[in-house]
Amino acid sequence: MKKTAILSFLFFAALAFAQGIKFEEGSNFKTILAKAKKENKLVFIDAYAVWCGPCKLMVKNIFPLKPVGDYYNKNFVNAKIDMEKGEGIELAKKFNVKVFPTYLFINGDGEEVHRTIGYVEEKDFIQFAMDAGDPNKRLAALKQKFEKGEKDPAFLLNLANLTMYNDAVFSNKVIEQYFAAKPEFNQENLGLLFQAMKNTEDAPYRIFTERKADIMKIIPEKQYASIDKNVKVNAVMAKAYDATTKKLDEAYFLTETQKFMTKEDSEKLLKRVKSSRALKDKDFATYEKINLELYKDYSAASSEELNSLAWNFFENVTTKASLETAVKWAQESVKKSENFANTDTLANLYNKVGDKKNAKIWAEKSLELGKAAGEDTADTEKLLKSL
Repeated sequence: MKKTAILSFLFFAALAFAQGIKFEEGSNFKTILAKAKKENKLVFIDAYAVWCGPCKLMVKNIFPLKPVGDYYNKNFVNAKIDMEKGEGIELAKKFNVKVFPTYLFINGDGEEVHRTIGYVEEKDFIQFAMDAGDPNKRLAALKQKFEKGEKDPAFLLNLANLTMYNDAVFSNKVIEQYFAAKPEFNQENLGLLFQAMKNTEDAPYRIFTERKADIMKIIPEKQYASIDKNVKVNAVMAKAYDATTKKLDEAYFLTETQKFMTKEDSEKLLKRVKSSRALKDKDFATYEKINLELYKDYSAASSEELNSLAWNFFENVTTKASLETAVKWAQESVKKSENFANTDTLANLYNKVGDKKNAKIWAEKSLELGKAAGEDTADTEKLLKSL
């Protein structure tokens, strides 16, 4: 009876799992395209990264739903592709995937016909798929509608969001048209404007400066100034850093940033930029050295900042003295705001420096916090079992 009950449970569990989206397993992109062309379907690609939180939530909350599976399995050949591994790296370049998750709808000839991004609730996720199947609602059709003079505010907001990360030039044109009518600012359109401001030369930044008084009715002056500074820094960085040679013109960076910040702040910012580049380029020795200097005094650093730094040291640094410093950063992060993430970081760091007793204490605490918050605690559980 017990065996029958177990088999019955496994059957129903498998059946429940099968109700969601069925993704192609073990097939390369070329094979997936060929299958889509043969079946006269579009390819749906979940373009994800393993570290992406919203990607994991979609896998947990949306992809397994029966209505979602019913529609996607009937109308698409579905694929999940890590954009940072294998052929996903080239596909990310080809389809200009810059944020995760990105959902691509591709025809059998390998041409993109529609896309959207981010965590999407069930109803909207199905609607996006329906739009992808309707030539009149696909991105190309929406762009054509804009070029013909469509000025409906809701349409313009939607189109700007859809194109922001893969066609910034076009998106800026849409944003300029939307704000030409001088609509009142709200959280939605202000958020759109902030996301679009990549430098000081395009329309979004011009709107930001021209309508400063209106924007400051929504946000305080201090926040406005901070956003303004960030855009200026990004503009300087874009000209100071050569992506091909991976060289940073430090003299130019210091000269230009000191036009809107103090010399001390400019020099500290340069160190942070060099730290970020070192981490991205996997130059961990440089990353370690810079941050040990930057965070000699970490009393003013936020809990989130310290946790991120401590975790990066856990993952990439092997010097025991430096790891012990990272333990102090993690302790301070927990002291300022105890949560699942930073207690997990602290547990892992204790384990790495050989303090199994404290590693176990904090792994248990992290597990407790994680389960209470509905987090994915699999890695923490694995750590705890190893102690």
